[in-house]
Amino acid sequence: MKEKGRQVIATNRKARHNYTILDTYEAGIALVGTEVKSLRLGHASLVDAFAIVDRGEVWLHGLHIPEYGQGSWTNHAPRRTRKLLLHKREIEHLVGKTREGNQTLVPLSMYFNDGKVKVELALAKGKQDYDKRQDLAKRTVEREVTRELGRRVKGMR
Repeated sequence: MKEKGRQVIATNRKARHNYTILDTYEAGIALVGTEVKSLRLGHASLVDAFAIVDRGEVWLHGLHIPEYGQGSWTNHAPRRTRKLLLHKREIEHLVGKTREGNQTLVPLSMYFNDGKVKVELALAKGKQDYDKRQDLAKRTVEREVTRELGRRVKGMR
């Protein structure tokens, strides 16, 4: 039976805090059998992961998929470099953007889309500490405004 829909495996929540997201891409990923089995159990970590473009191909480094428990000698290396599958024009666009400076490729999430493993890849620019503080302050102010509006609607104040 064919799987339908989107099932999230792992997300990189720190990426949105540390980077300004400029553009996102959906990429397939080349995996071996035991990696897919481990992902079906929900085991993966995108914490230290990043992507680079090398000789016209996009490679994902630092993605941790632990070994499959019932695997034998066919098990995979947990932190091996994995190839991302993108269209040629998307890769050429990424080459241009990453070469022009200060932009990097960061995976935001990994999920099953109709039974196939996909990675949401972001073209991102690193944030400085003051940018992070400004974002945090802005979120806090917005949260307090919505709270106050909620109180006024309920007639509490």
